Amino acid sequence: MGGWSVFVSCCVWAILLLALFGDSLASAPEFDPYNVLGVTRHASQAEIKKVYKSLAREWHPDKNKSPGAEDMFIKITKSYEILSNEERRANYDQFGQMDENQNFAQAQQGFRHYHDSFYFDESFFHFPRTSRDFTDSKHLFHYSQYISEVLPDSFKRPYLIKITSEWCFTCIHIEPVWKDTVQELEPLGVGIGVVDIGYERQLANHLGAHRTPSILGLINGKVTFFHYAVVREHLRQFVESLLPQKLVEKVTDNSYLEFLNSWHEENKPRVLMFDVASNIPLLYKLTAFAYKDYVRFGYVDMGLTETSKVVQRFNINTYAPTMLLFKENTDKPADVIQARGMKKQIIDEFVSNNRFLLVPRLVNQKLFDELCPVKQIHRRRKFCVLLVTGEGEQFVSVNEAFFDFASSNTKEVLRFAYVYQRQQQPLCDTLLKKEDTTPPQVRDIHVILLERRNATGRVFYRTVTGGWNGSDDDKHRLLEQLELLQRDSSYLTHDAMLPELNNEFASMFLIQWINTAYDYLAQFYFDLLYSNWREMMPVLSLIFSALFILFGTVIIQAFSDAGEDKPAKQKPTQSPKTAESSPGQESTSSRPPKKSFVEVTELTDITYMSNLVRLKPGHINVVLILTDASKQVLLRKFAKEVFSFSGSQTLHYSFLNVDKHSQWMDSLMESAPDARPSDCLDKEEEEEDSTSNKSDYTGHVLALNGHKKYFCLFRPVFTGEEAECSRWSDEDASKASRSRSSSRQKATTLEIHHKLDRLGLWMERLMEGTLPRHYVPAWPGLDTITPQK
Repeated sequence: MGGWSVFVSCCVWAILLLALFGDSLASAPEFDPYNVLGVTRHASQAEIKKVYKSLAREWHPDKNKSPGAEDMFIKITKSYEILSNEERRANYDQFGQMDENQNFAQAQQGFRHYHDSFYFDESFFHFPRTSRDFTDSKHLFHYSQYISEVLPDSFKRPYLIKITSEWCFTCIHIEPVWKDTVQELEPLGVGIGVVDIGYERQLANHLGAHRTPSILGLINGKVTFFHYAVVREHLRQFVESLLPQKLVEKVTDNSYLEFLNSWHEENKPRVLMFDVASNIPLLYKLTAFAYKDYVRFGYVDMGLTETSKVVQRFNINTYAPTMLLFKENTDKPADVIQARGMKKQIIDEFVSNNRFLLVPRLVNQKLFDELCPVKQIHRRRKFCVLLVTGEGEQFVSVNEAFFDFASSNTKEVLRFAYVYQRQQQPLCDTLLKKEDTTPPQVRDIHVILLERRNATGRVFYRTVTGGWNGSDDDKHRLLEQLELLQRDSSYLTHDAMLPELNNEFASMFLIQWINTAYDYLAQFYFDLLYSNWREMMPVLSLIFSALFILFGTVIIQAFSDAGEDKPAKQKPTQSPKTAESSPGQESTSSRPPKKSFVEVTELTDITYMSNLVRLKPGHINVVLILTDASKQVLLRKFAKEVFSFSGSQTLHYSFLNVDKHSQWMDSLMESAPDARPSDCLDKEEEEEDSTSNKSDYTGHVLALNGHKKYFCLFRPVFTGEEAECSRWSDEDASKASRSRSSSRQKATTLEIHHKLDRLGLWMERLMEGTLPRHYVPAWPGLDTITPQK
């Protein structure tokens, strides 16, 4: 029996040893990046990148709604991180290593298999190891990507970068704040990045980050570390502090004319942003930074009394943020957008489409390259019409004639520009074949047609015959030659190699260089004070120990006296701050809070496009027709009737003053004849109407669908005995049978405040979709304003 028990014990131990070590010897690695991406071990980086893009597009959680899409996307991203990095790929090929926390030695690998067989992993012990979520995987940076993409892009937008690692326990505490900050700042245009210090040691050293977690900002190629408590508001203020101070100029009634008229000196369009906020919103600052080389931005706080004139001057709606873009004409904006919630995509498209003046001056090579691009094979040709002129007063009329001609151009293939011959003498000498450098005279002004053929400076060009003095004959001659050029590009008979343009703003670079040097010195001092104090602690400790031993109680007494004097000195310095902050608090609290009322905007030539013509599909603008005399009464009644429907996101409310735009309603009714009640008129009425005044539309309400081009009509209610011809809707108007003469007699008993009594019932039918619809071929214009008597 003893031998049998020994045999059984040996069998049990053998089974246990096989269970422990057999799986580790026979099992294959669970995660193989080559199998995940479906590439061979000899695949090139180009093949890996191509497959990764295809798989990432297929398994992206936003497009693929299957349950395992997010896990598969993370595996694909993890595989690409390993195989796109040559060092990590070599480690995996040689050792099967995917994590730098693993060791290369085969003995340690054996211990790892032993550890896996016993299930000694973080899930067993509940280790708080940070796992990279989908948000961090999307924002991971690699060294090559940072150098080639992120660093150049930092001159257009700031970046907020987090330094982390796989086993960073402290990173767990800042994750919720980091996610909230990313969700807030990324839609505004802030770049987000994550650097894993374990995988990207080279990039971390390049950034100067040596510990985790760390947060830093990147702008204009310069790195700035974040040294405060990780709170969302602090991170937002940190990003805002990275931006230059004078990106957006605050504009008031006294300065808006100077701001708009300075376009000629800076050679840039002007954008005026109107909003009700004491501090300039971060979205506007980021937009101004992105387009600082093209457009100058100004901000008007509509909540101040100092800006009432400029708001009234451009007829701005105070209930919605508005952006006006001005070019050469400072009296009327070249483009306008107005929306309650300004989005980055809308603002970028708005500014990008208007980043050049109608006729900009060529001041440097960069502007010349963008305005007159090099001819490409699969793209349409771009011809540049260049005016060579001077700067004196004798050239003003001639230059304005060229501007007028260019402003009437509607063809994208033509780009108009001008140069000052004195500022760009080498360019003008090459094109005009002139050796002398005498100042140009009025008779020496020329117009040159050119097309760029390559980036080295080769162009084909032709000088317009007869010169340019701004006469009608010159305009007619230039128009004919432009038509010949568009029909046949061989019309350009001369070629030349253009020199690089002089930078006319080079004198400003000295000031910019001084400011940049100051910023770097300030940043060096800041980093020395906050970042490296841990390394300096041993030296500082030795110095202070020696001082303490030498001076003893004298130094201690001196520091204690200084500590006692500090509270007495801080009190007077703190009291002015509180005194200064109180007015700011009062001004903030004195601003009108948001009220639960209906926002009704006026239809003007500025708001007409955004509130009607460009209205989003499915949205309806309810417009009240009124006059100056009935404005207050009807608006109050209108707001009361439609208040219960103001919660709808698809309804907008406006009013139209027929004293200013008297012909608009007539044009609208003429384009939709079915909107007029035909059986209310007879032959006598037609004769009577021919001699009577125009129709009175006061109290009418229109529901305008700008996208589908139709409207529903509400007719005002008459008090007393109602005329059946003047019912409250289009459907009831078809039932009218009384004559128009009797309705005119009843019209004398009209009471203005009762005209909209049945508007609430009409609005219910509008929401139900049961009202008749009157379609129009196009919306009539609202450009002309009727002069008041």
